[in-house]
Amino acid sequence: MQEVNLFGTEEETKEEEQLRKTIYTTRLKIPQYIPSEVCPSLTECVDTTKYDELVEEINKSNVSPEEKYFLKLAATRHIKFTYSKIADYYAHGNKELQKLMERSALVIIDFNDAIANGYVQMSEKINNIMSWDSDGDSDGE
Repeated sequence: MQEVNLFGTEEETKEEEQLRKTIYTTRLKIPQYIPSEVCPSLTECVDTTKYDELVEEINKSNVSPEEKYFLKLAATRHIKFTYSKIADYYAHGNKELQKLMERSALVIIDFNDAIANGYVQMSEKINNIMSWDSDGDSDGE
């Protein structure tokens, strides 16, 4: 199998190969999270200022109920989550709350759970790429 470089499909030069090996790595360095001893309030976890403004404007408008519903759904894009606070809140929550927060991807505790819940879509492709040996051949192909 021939490797693809930035300039076409010709084989990678030794310099390009060395650069690629220097820049890219298969090692994952995941920081260890240490929860705060203080549980934040839910209001510290989310900022709905822009969302609230948009919903108020939508409610006052003369658009159809169906359009209001759509616009309110779109307005949720403006809700800001503070994930460090959410992680602290999660750490202080009960098991039921924690499971629901995991299902909503407010926190991702386990990579395999993230795959199972559909939050990691390209994992199989990435695993195939990472399994290529130095000759450019994929394991099992």
